[in-house]
Amino acid sequence: MKKMSALAMLAAVALAGCTLGPDYARPAVDTPPAWRIDYAKAAEVANTKWWEQFGDPVLNELIETALRENRDVRIAAARIDQFAGALTSTRSQLFPQIGYGADASRNRASRQGFPPIPEPADPYFTLYQASLGASWQLDLFGRVRRLTEAAQAQVYASEQAQRGVVLTVVTSVSSSYIVMRALDRQLEIAQSTAANFGETARIFDRRFEAGIVSQTEVSQIRSQHQQALAAIPAIGQQVAAQENLISILLGRNPGPIPRGKTIDQLVAPQIPADLPSALLERRPDILQAEQNLVAANASIGAARALYYPTISLTGLLGSVTTAFGDFLSGPATAWSLAAGLAGPIFTFGAIEGQVSSAEAGQRSATLAYQATIANAFRETNDALVGTRNKAQEQAMQEQRVVALRQFAHHSKRRFDAGLAGYLDVLVAENELFAAELASVRTQADRYTQLVAVYQAVGGGWVDVAGSMAPKAQSLASTKP
Repeated sequence: MKKMSALAMLAAVALAGCTLGPDYARPAVDTPPAWRIDYAKAAEVANTKWWEQFGDPVLNELIETALRENRDVRIAAARIDQFAGALTSTRSQLFPQIGYGADASRNRASRQGFPPIPEPADPYFTLYQASLGASWQLDLFGRVRRLTEAAQAQVYASEQAQRGVVLTVVTSVSSSYIVMRALDRQLEIAQSTAANFGETARIFDRRFEAGIVSQTEVSQIRSQHQQALAAIPAIGQQVAAQENLISILLGRNPGPIPRGKTIDQLVAPQIPADLPSALLERRPDILQAEQNLVAANASIGAARALYYPTISLTGLLGSVTTAFGDFLSGPATAWSLAAGLAGPIFTFGAIEGQVSSAEAGQRSATLAYQATIANAFRETNDALVGTRNKAQEQAMQEQRVVALRQFAHHSKRRFDAGLAGYLDVLVAENELFAAELASVRTQADRYTQLVAVYQAVGGGWVDVAGSMAPKAQSLASTKP
């Protein structure tokens, strides 16, 4: 009973030991009061599947497939398990370690040894041994607790890293699909324009044979036709590259991608509304950077604890005998109890170096955390400003296309009436061709800027998307 009381008291002392090093406190952050662009009619849609607002079921299916099959998402899930395993291993040091051992051996003792084996004693004997051992290193100064705190933070950080991968996969598939559909539309424009120019070239060939137009005008229209034809394989190459990119995001080998709605049929999602301070609570990269800071902060205490002694307790209970029949009997019982104390005296800077390294790592993690926040504010402001400006640019590009169509129409009529040369028609149609391609690019840029807004602000939609992605096999954490 006294032994049990002593052990209980010792355990209480061990669990109540002090924890060295600074406790974590979130650094002060200079948060801007508002974004540079104020969307008065913005909607709070940051927690929904915003990509469904495009109204394209094919895009929705591609994103769901990517979340299930993307290799980077799977790698991130495996890394969570990796850090969770490290946490379990580190935390186990807080508790006694219990093990067992057993062996049987056949031996021969030396007759010339000390003490010598006299005649006629048999020098051959069999030895049976079995033991149950326990050891416990008391965490009086919190080194293991700080290491556990750091390992726990690494698990949290790996979870946020997977959320970041989910965010990237969803936005990458969305942006790549939009670009692909824009290229499809540009390819249609190039093919249609080339067909129209080809028909015009044939008409001019007949007119040249009739002596109505000059060789110069024929050469001009042929050059125009070849320019449109040359755009077709160039755009086709870009289409194939986008298909290959989306295939990789889907976790597949490069290949064709199904199409849904055209670029003109897509519906622009609404802009999510929120204050800058919300980014601190939901952007995966910010949360990951903070958990890295928590781990670096805990490492200081773990390093400082090396200055203090370690106390360990060991115990062994077993049986040793040369006769198997006496194995595990009372006379064969053997046991031992021991306590050990070890600590540094002169390390010549070994521990000091580890403490200095840990403190420098904490300062570095603090700066990285602050830099991540500043970059998040920049990305969000850029995306919001870009969304507004791209919408204005798209409207202007569409008006330019309308004006150039009228210019081309009137130039053609003037040429047919003999009031102008074909050069005016050539200039108008070439500018119209370029403007139509540019208008489609601007439309795609506007949609990709909207995607960039959702990527920048993060939000609950990452968790909604993450629920469709592969999970870590063993999550040993809860959200902090």
